[in-house]
Amino acid sequence: MSRPLAARVPNALVLLSFLAILAWLATLVVPAGMFDVHQVGDRTLLVEGSFRYAEEPLAMPWFSEEGGSGLTNVLFEGLVSGSKWGSAIGIIAFLLVIGGAFGIIMATGAMDRAIVSMIHRSARYQDLMPPMLFLLFSLGGAIFGMGEEAVAFCVILVPMMVRLGYDSLSAVCCSYVATQVGFGTSWMNPFSVAIAQGIAGVPVLSGAPLRMGLWALFTLAGMIYLYRYGRRIRRQPELSPSYASDQYWRDRSDQGNQAESMDNLDKGIILTLLLGLVWVTWGVITKGYYIPQIAAQFMVIGLVIGIIGRIGGRFTSLNQLGDQFTHGAAILMPAILVVALAKGIILLLGGDNPAEPSILNSLLYSAGSAFEGLGAQAAAVVMFWFQSLFNVLVSSGSGQAALTMPLMAPLADMLQVTRQVAVLAFQLGDGLTNIIIPTSASLVGCLGVARLEWPLWVGFIWRFTLLMMGMATLVMVVATAMGYQ
Repeated sequence: MSRPLAARVPNALVLLSFLAILAWLATLVVPAGMFDVHQVGDRTLLVEGSFRYAEEPLAMPWFSEEGGSGLTNVLFEGLVSGSKWGSAIGIIAFLLVIGGAFGIIMATGAMDRAIVSMIHRSARYQDLMPPMLFLLFSLGGAIFGMGEEAVAFCVILVPMMVRLGYDSLSAVCCSYVATQVGFGTSWMNPFSVAIAQGIAGVPVLSGAPLRMGLWALFTLAGMIYLYRYGRRIRRQPELSPSYASDQYWRDRSDQGNQAESMDNLDKGIILTLLLGLVWVTWGVITKGYYIPQIAAQFMVIGLVIGIIGRIGGRFTSLNQLGDQFTHGAAILMPAILVVALAKGIILLLGGDNPAEPSILNSLLYSAGSAFEGLGAQAAAVVMFWFQSLFNVLVSSGSGQAALTMPLMAPLADMLQVTRQVAVLAFQLGDGLTNIIIPTSASLVGCLGVARLEWPLWVGFIWRFTLLMMGMATLVMVVATAMGYQ
């Protein structure tokens, strides 16, 4: 009997460690490149034809005595890099605060009893819940670029879905995966479509009708896929790839089922949580709140609920609140290490600044040169797959747009592909691959919350990923043929 996929695929940390070694070796032999850049408003654009190789290879050391990037420094450098607005240190702080806040919330027991109550009330319609959640989260990804926020929602959805008879994989799928389907097919996402179109010189938010149709098509495919999977797992839970790891949630479910029904304190805690989520959603949509603000919002929500629980007798002391916060934050430590290691690899390759010597810049330029001579439809498909692969290294939508679109837009002109198609290639390649790559901080965060290993996730999601990528490839052919503008 063959071993299960989760036993054959390396742990995410092991996989990224091998990638770090390959990246280090690449710096010894692959010439680093750079571009000249200029500013247009708040955007950094590449100067056409300005690419040049550095005189010497990067030759990163195996150990940096100065405390910079080196093979053995890769984890530490990843942990301390970036700013509070993004990868890696901002994402790391976000995960710690979110984990701690929900550690307090879950320790009150109100969530357990609320989920049990909801199960009893919605048993007749529960098969519709996963696809409906998929629809809502996909809409969130399409409208305001929802992604990191799914980590917080997974804390609520994972135990709920397991108690409804599904599994933790379904919870991650109907939340995080849905956001990325919406993200990749959005007609108005300010973090991907608007930035990419602005850099490419395409009217911002143009081409919306086709993208709306794509969003509806891809979202419907996801809803059907999840509906069929969920019904099968609810009827035979042991068929779930995460059946063993979900035992943790089933044990909590058994404890919750033995607990008393919701009392007024539970209702007050749940109401406070719902009002807090409304506050977060309002901030994201109307005020443009991002990682620092959202983390602070959940910190407030967690503290308020903790104080309510302490007054109501759910906690014996304030020290217990601190213990639960620490426990919740610790659960996400494996995810934090993956985020840091992935960022460290980018730094080891020279970073993602187009104006500084980097292996990524050389890779980008070489790929662009290789597209020459292709027919329009073949070029569009290759653009999509290149953007998908490049997303493994730069999983930030805005970061990938800043790096690739200044090169892909003029290249599209040479290959007789419209710039709108080039933007679509970026958008689909950036969004859809986020559902499987181990370098996506949001995915790793959601898996950490759900207590799922990345190899196990690959064994579950690879078929759906192939479906999405196959549909996207066909979309590139059709969009090119119709001269999508």
